Amino acid sequence: MPLDADQAALAARVSNWGRWGAEDQRGTLNLIDAAAAVRGARAVRRGVSFSLSIPMDEHGPQTGRILGRKNPTLTMLQASFAFSGDARDFATSDDEVVTGTQSATHWDALAHAGYDGKLYNDISSDVITMDGGASKLGIEHFGPLVTRGLLCDVARLKGVDYFNEPYAVTGADLDACLSSGSLRAEPGDVVLVRTGQMHWLRVGDRNRYADISPGIGLDAVEWLHDHDIAAIANDTHVFEPYPCPGANPYLFPTHMIELRDVGMPQGQQWDLDELAEDCAADGVYEFLLAATPLPITHACGGLVAPTATK
Repeated sequence: MPLDADQAALAARVSNWGRWGAEDQRGTLNLIDAAAAVRGARAVRRGVSFSLSIPMDEHGPQTGRILGRKNPTLTMLQASFAFSGDARDFATSDDEVVTGTQSATHWDALAHAGYDGKLYNDISSDVITMDGGASKLGIEHFGPLVTRGLLCDVARLKGVDYFNEPYAVTGADLDACLSSGSLRAEPGDVVLVRTGQMHWLRVGDRNRYADISPGIGLDAVEWLHDHDIAAIANDTHVFEPYPCPGANPYLFPTHMIELRDVGMPQGQQWDLDELAEDCAADGVYEFLLAATPLPITHACGGLVAPTATK
């Protein structure tokens, strides 16, 4: 099912195709310039860092129902192996991980989603093949991602621990969150949205974590574009409200417009709870964000272990 008339009009209005040239493969990440990085560094006051990633293990959010995604599995290749055969000599251990690039805390590459046979910047979806992956718009084009991060704690704003409905986060919600922290979004910032959905994964209910989920609504996509935000991430499995509104619960219009038309990377399954508690305690909702994904060539997503330093 294609976008409806209103969604198509929004897609046309927020399109960044050609903004950074016909060959661009980074989209809004181009907005992270030296000024944005310095702004992030100046947000560090106490030197306290927070991990924003979930553990990469068999207890992760994947059930295999969505695109066959599975949680990471670790296999030992060697355990205390001595090359000389003498256990008193140098001994080493080695292992490997088998995982999908979106199995845990991750960024979606611009290759991840499109429609009408097109990806970001008028690139044909034919550049993605089962044999070669994404020959364009892969995660390797991200480059280093270090800038100012802004936490929008929508769950706290609404006075809930988590949402019991597929609440669509709006631009007004993001404005209200920033205003409560006396902040103003600037070009090149990255916005992190906490909905409280991580609660379900924390208590071990993978199905509830994925289903009936709040997320980033289309109104927020317009806000993100108009404020020149470089990227956005949240604590949910799906990223946008699920089931999706309208007749088709699998349309994913926020994915479609944000990745394909705006060219804005999006992150999912970020653990923002500890950071949110600290922000609420000291009233400071800005920080230095370091969130460079693994640069796996031709991948449509990138695992990341982001940190926020306040």
